[in-house]
Formats: sequence, structure tokens, C-alpha cells
Amino acid sequence: MPGYSNFLDPAFYSDLPIYNVQSQCSQNSIFSVPINISSIQMQQEVRCVQGLHLWRNSSSEVNSELYKGYKKGNSERKINEILAAYDFSNSNGNNFNVSIWYNSTFKNDTGSGPIALLRLPRLVNLASNAYLEFLQGSGTDMLFEFVKEMPKAEETQAGFSSLLGTLFFTWVILQLFPEYTTYSFCLPNSDVGCVDITVSSIYMLCFVIFGSLIGLKFFTMNEYSIQFVFYFIYINLQISLAFLVAAMFSDVKTSTVIGYIFVFGTGLLGGFLFQFFVQDTSFPRGWIIVMELYPGFSLYRGLYEFAQYAFNGNYMGTDGMRWGDLSDSNNGMREVLIIMVVEWFLVLLFAYYVDQAVSSGTGKGTFFCFQRFRKKKLSSFRLRSLRRQGSKVSIEMEKPDVGQERVKVEKLLLDSDTTHAVICDNLKKVYSGRDGNPEKFAVRGLSLALSRGDVLVCLALMVLGRPLLSIWSVYSFKL
Repeated sequence: MPGYSNFLDPAFYSDLPIYNVQSQCSQNSIFSVPINISSIQMQQEVRCVQGLHLWRNSSSEVNSELYKGYKKGNSERKINEILAAYDFSNSNGNNFNVSIWYNSTFKNDTGSGPIALLRLPRLVNLASNAYLEFLQGSGTDMLFEFVKEMPKAEETQAGFSSLLGTLFFTWVILQLFPEYTTYSFCLPNSDVGCVDITVSSIYMLCFVIFGSLIGLKFFTMNEYSIQFVFYFIYINLQISLAFLVAAMFSDVKTSTVIGYIFVFGTGLLGGFLFQFFVQDTSFPRGWIIVMELYPGFSLYRGLYEFAQYAFNGNYMGTDGMRWGDLSDSNNGMREVLIIMVVEWFLVLLFAYYVDQAVSSGTGKGTFFCFQRFRKKKLSSFRLRSLRRQGSKVSIEMEKPDVGQERVKVEKLLLDSDTTHAVICDNLKKVYSGRDGNPEKFAVRGLSLALSRGDVLVCLALMVLGRPLLSIWSVYSFKL
């Protein structure tokens, strides 16, 4: 089997002999030759095997024969002994045009590792000499011995970033997502947005700087401006997704669990599913773009492109990804950037809509955006509420200041006011009855709007004067 580099040819250091294909083999066709590998001299066995020249009438028959030699093309799952096939039908005395078929199974192209190097120059050499003998006679011979890649230093150690892989970097970048969802519950949206962007920028900056300082080709080979644009767009998309998750779930623990499932699920699906589709050249490119609409796969594809360009640049002695490479049809970075920018704004708008429509803090309803076009008369005090229990009728009246506060809250809800940090609309607190006693209302119909300064004062009272605050609450809102 062929190897993955030309540093040591497997034919010269394996336990198998070298097979010399001839039309006829003599009796003494097995011998040994000395092979020098660095400073070590080894004896390599050489055996002659007879090769038959077979004729097939069409290229379809050739393909059929070769496919039967593919390890998945026969019931024995073995490779047959056909070395190659040649088509000289387009060649003549003035034109040399030959098609060569070979068994590509030996490339070991699994999509998850390097591709093995085949000895195709030997096949070309054989066909070229056959054509020269056809023109000049059997005595003509021109050998291209030892044809292979240009000699260069062998890379015997895999890079640290290659060992880590795209999967690791995906998990590193996604680690902040569960924290974003938690911040969205604890802070107002404007505050959490500033905190998230600041933290994400510092986090990604340290990520790139640390990787560059320790010499990871993943960072040093690719142009830093492309990395900056990619990471900046994605962290903003990730913050928008955190807003959406926080708006859809009322419990911080649930949203955090969803965040961690997103982190680890994205990495596993990207490494063991999405990457195979990207590497499969026969897979439709349109479906790749559809899969990249999932933000996690967009991140994975971008990191995958960085890794591929860094690896190829290091291996070939060239540069990594540059802005000009984005026009390459095989480079998926351009489409990833476009998808992430569009999703960034769409997710942010949708998160704002969900937060305003169904979140527990506002609860304006699904069609809240149309309420401003509806005229609604606001009374300065709430109508009397009648409650009939059996033959008893009780009439409850609100105090003027309580009614004014309730009207204020209703106006703020209709106008989508953002100057007040806390808005309570008809808040209730009920303790269930025990030992045959009825339910107890600690808070009944509390409507309250507090600005940012009032929130700080209120929190201080709750900590320093909790007994007094409790008595004041019962006195003011018991009715």
C-alpha cells in the first residue's frame, strides 16, 4: 500500500517483496538488491510476476473491469490484480494522446485523513515508452526513473493546531454562549449587549494572540484582518442568539442547559457529520449552503477553511488565506460571512419581537406591534370591581395614588417605554392555605414602574430595611 509522503517509500521498508512485472519470468527471477536508507543498508527481495496484456473493446468494459477490482465492487471485498488500462485510440504517428485508468482505491480517500500518494509516474512512463517503440522501433528506450515530487524537507511532526483540529476551536469559541443567556436574564438588554460585546472581544483577542504566540499555524498563516472580520461577525450573531434563547425561555436554568446542548451538539455534529459533506466533492454545494444556515455550522465551516489554508500553506511553503482567496469557488468563507451577517440582523429583530411579545416581563401579546394603531381610552382610576360570594357583595376601591400608578404602568406598556428598568403590571403573591385556613394574599394587584435610580434605592431598602419595607407593602397594596 502507498504511503502519505515520499520520505520513505513503503516498497523499501515493508516486509513485502518488490514485484517486477514482466511478460515472461525466468527461472532465477527471485533475487535481492541492496537498498540504502539514510546510513542504513538493507537487502530488499525482488520477485518477478507475469503480466498479461488484455484487450477490451470499449471504455465501459474497462471501467467495469476496474470497478470489479474495487474492494467494494465485489462480494469478496478484495482488490484484483489489474494494474492499469491504456487507451491509445486517439494517438497516431503525429499525435500522442493516451488515457490511463488506474485503481484509485489505493489513495485511501476517506475524507477524514490525508490522501496516499500513488506511483502514477510509473504508469505514464510505461505508456510513453510504448509509444516511442511504436514510432522508432523496439530498440528505443527513454526511462524517467525515480519521478516524484521536488525534494523538500520532510515534516515528521504534526502541528499542534492540526492535532487539536477544527472541533476543538469550535468548542472554545462557543463556550461563552451559555453565559450570554444567563446575563440576558440578569441585566437589561442594552446593558447585557454592551457587556457581551466587550467580553467577547477581549475573549477572542486573547484567543488569537495566545495562539499566535505559541506558534500555531492556524493563526499565523492566515491574514489577521480576515480572522478579525469573521470572529467579530460571529460573536455578534452569537449574542443575538443568546437574546433569542433568553426571550423564549422563562427559566434561567433551562436556557443555560439549552446553551450547553448547543455548544457540545454543534461541535460533534460539525466534526462527525458536516465536515464529511464539505469534503465530499460529489455532495451538492447548494445543500452545504442550506446546512450553513445553522449558525453552528457556519462557525465550523469558517474555522475549517482557516485550518485547510493554514495546513496547505505550511505544507507547500506558501501563504494561508488571503482576501483574494475568497473569490475561489472552493473557498466557503465568502458565503459563510454573507450568511452570518444576514442572520445577525434577522435573529436580533426576531429576538426583540419575541422579548416584547411573549416574555414574562412585558407580555404585550403576539400582535403588540399593532396596538399603537389602536385607540384606547385610559381612565384616571379603575372601575369598581364587584365580587359576589354567595349572598354577599363586597366593593373594593383603590386609593388615588394606587390608581395613578396603575394608569402610569398601562401607558408605559402601550408606548414601549425603555426608560424604566422595572415595570410590574398587576403583580400578585398568594400563599396557599394550610390546616384548613384560606389562601393569604401577600400582594394583590401590584402595579409599579421604577426608573433606574429608583431600582437602586429599592434594592437598598430591601437589604437594609426589610421589616419596614414588608410592613409598608402590606399597608399600601393590601386593599
